[in-house]
Amino acid sequence: MSYVILLFIHLLAAAFWVGGMATLHFAVRPAAVATLEPPLRLRTMAAALRRFFVGVDAAVTLLFATGVAMILLAGGFRAVHWRVEAMMGIAIVMAGIYVYIRASVFRAMRRAVEESAWPVAAGRLHTVRLLVTVNLALGVAVFAVAIIGRAG
Repeated sequence: MSYVILLFIHLLAAAFWVGGMATLHFAVRPAAVATLEPPLRLRTMAAALRRFFVGVDAAVTLLFATGVAMILLAGGFRAVHWRVEAMMGIAIVMAGIYVYIRASVFRAMRRAVEESAWPVAAGRLHTVRLLVTVNLALGVAVFAVAIIGRAG
């Protein structure tokens, strides 16, 4: 597969993940808070996150697969610019946070929603929101490293 196609897939996956986090954080959640009572809000957010996380599973997989493939095409880590190593390091941290959200916090949130344990579900959603905020900031940092790193 050519470098350009790999880069295109890589950028689409990154845009989906980071853009999706921004949309959920700045649009979906505030709208849900403003218009829905807590039980319906928590059900809605659980359903929206479940759907989004299916896409993020694919995006993270594609990001690592295409990233590694592009590094190999460039001749390995010894041949790439420092920004590639920085992006990979940040991506590993982001993926770790995502796995924690997906496998632990979100699972507990969904279970609490299914059991109508609204205070517990709200607490888990708050934790998801905080962790997504961290990942969103890290995702923006990756874009910055990619762009700014080109200058030097």
